Amino acid sequence: MNSLGEIHRLKRDLLLLRWAIWPMREVVQALQRDPHECMSDTTLVYLRDLYDHVIQILDIVETYREIASDLTETYMSSVSNRMNEIMKVLTLIGTIFIPLTFLAGVYGMNFHYLPELGLRWAYPAFWVVCVLLIVVMLSFFRRRNWL
Repeated sequence: MNSLGEIHRLKRDLLLLRWAIWPMREVVQALQRDPHECMSDTTLVYLRDLYDHVIQILDIVETYREIASDLTETYMSSVSNRMNEIMKVLTLIGTIFIPLTFLAGVYGMNFHYLPELGLRWAYPAFWVVCVLLIVVMLSFFRRRNWL
C-alpha cells in the first residue's frame, strides 16, 4: 500500500513538472520564431539548444509518467491475482463443505422414522460417506488442476 501511495505522489509531481515546463517550451519557441533586433545569431543558436533541451525534458517526464502508470496497473493486477487465488481457495472449501452440511442437516433432523436410526452401523456409515465425498471431490479438483 505504501508503494501505491508513493507511485501516486510521483505521478502528481511529474504532472506538476510537466505543467511547469510546458509554458517554457512555448516561450522559447516564440522567441525563436520571432527574433528581436536585440538578439544575435549566437543567441538564436542558444535558443535552439534550449528548445531541444526543453523538448527532451518533456519527453523524459512523459516517459516517467507512463512508467508510473504502468507500475500502478501492475500493482493493481497483482492485487487482483492475489484476490482471485483467495477466492479460489474459499470457493473450494465451500464446495467441499456444502454437501457435508446438507448431509449433517438431513441426519440432524428429529424425524422418528428415519430408516438408519435403528442400525448399529449407520453412524460409521455416515462418516464413511462424508470422508468418501471429500476424497472424491479433492481428487476431482486435483485432476482438473484446481488445487
